[in-house]
Order: sequence, then C-alpha cells, then structure tokens
Amino acid sequence: MRTRDLSYWLFLAPVLFALAMVIIIPLLIGVYYSFTDWNGIKIGSFVGLENYIDAFKDEEFLASLWFTTKFSVVSVLLTNAIGLGLALIVTTKIKSSKFLRTIFFMPNLIGGLILGFIWQFIFIKVFAGIGDVLGIESLKGWLSTTETGFWGLVILMSWQMSGYIMIIYIAYLEGLPSELLEASEIDGAGPFQRFRYIIFPLVAPAFTVSMFLTLSNSFKLYDQNLSLTSGGPYNSTQMVAMEIFKTAFGERDMAYAQAKAVVFFIIVAVISLTQVYMNKKKEVEV
Repeated sequence: MRTRDLSYWLFLAPVLFALAMVIIIPLLIGVYYSFTDWNGIKIGSFVGLENYIDAFKDEEFLASLWFTTKFSVVSVLLTNAIGLGLALIVTTKIKSSKFLRTIFFMPNLIGGLILGFIWQFIFIKVFAGIGDVLGIESLKGWLSTTETGFWGLVILMSWQMSGYIMIIYIAYLEGLPSELLEASEIDGAGPFQRFRYIIFPLVAPAFTVSMFLTLSNSFKLYDQNLSLTSGGPYNSTQMVAMEIFKTAFGERDMAYAQAKAVVFFIIVAVISLTQVYMNKKKEVEV
C-alpha cells in the first residue's frame, strides 16, 4: 500500500465511489432508520431500541429465522456434497466430461422465480402422477405440509447451486499435482485413500469459498421461496427475507422491517465470518 501512487487511487476511485453509494451509505442510513418510526416517506420520532425489542418478541420473525437456519444448514451440506461429487465425475477421463459440465451448470442460469414455478409443477403434478401410478401416497400432496415444503426448497436450492459449486471444485481438482496422484496409485492407494489423504486436503481452500457462497445464498433466499411455496402453509415455510418483505410492504411498517433486516444482516455476517475463519484454520491443520 505504501508504494501506491496517485494513478492507482484515481483508477480505484470510481469503484470505491460506487461501493460507498450503493452499499455503505444505504447500510448506514438503514441502521439509522431502524431507530426511528420511519414510514417509508418521512421520519417521525426517534424510538431507540423499540423496533429491535419488538423484533425479538415477534414469534413469526423468530420462526422464520429458525426455519431459515435449518434450511441453510441442510442445503449447504447437500449442495457442497453434490457439487464435489459432480466435480469428481467430470474431472475423470470420460469423453463426455465437457458436455456434462455444461449440463450440470445450466440450472444456475435459470432465474429463481422461474425455477420455483418449474419445481412447483414437478412437486404438485408430476409427483402426484407418479404416486397415482405406483400407489405411493407419500408422493401426493407435496408442498402442502411444512416438511414437504422444507425438502422442496432444499431440493430446488441444491439442484440450482450444485453446478455452480462444481465449477469451483473443478478449478482446484484440475490444479492438483499429477505426480502425487500417480505416486499414490503406484504405492497401492485405493480411490478412497487417494481422496482422503491427497485430494481432500489439497482442495480444502475450495471448501472455504464454496461454503461461504452457499451459506450466504441460502440465508438470503427469496425468489425461490416466493414462487415455490410462498411461505405456506400458514407461513410455516416462510424464510426471513420474505418475512421482512411482508413486514415492509404488506404491513407498511418500514422502520420495523429495517430493524429486522439489520438483525438478519448481523446474524448472517457473524455466521459467514465464523465459517470462513474456521475453514481457514482447518486448511492450515490439514
């Protein structure tokens, strides 16, 4: 930083200006609004911590936060497991590896709202049709209960994000020293041993990046939640982003919604930073 000249900062200035105008300043203004009774148009009186106290007493907000946490944990683990599995498949010596990479990545290119409606049709119509043919009652009535709605969101998220996470793992897998893999094979190491003692430790940095991306995306999920279940039945599959949106634009309580958003931001930031720290620590240990 000491060697940076004026030209460096001139080139960086537009990016810093955009970052400040789009993220930092709105964030600070939003935090200020959360301490007032702002209605979206004008600021009335200063209410202090009243909005935050109400947020922690709001059962619907706490329920959506717990549901979001459960969903994030399951989807992060499943998405990373599938993404790594797909990466291991397409980095083997198979002729269709490039074609498979394209196919696996394509779901990530589809918008969240469209994906939600597609999977809604699959869960309601296709699953019910298969259930009628095979006589499996558990395939009928998907998305009509909290449990099926939860797993529907997990399946959708995993299907959409796995291809994207696969690309990150591919970048690390293709950078592995071929000498180590060949030497382990000569020494008689099996596929599982090679993965456990050579591949897994060397791709550990990929876990840090992939888990951060999947964790943040899972917590912030809104589009898919809206189009797949719309929070139903009875708001039991409503995630935090949707609950905050309803508070702001459904109940027209902007300051209260902003306080919830600040709480949500702090929770996601703490969890994400803790995850990155722990993963970095494990990288050194491995």
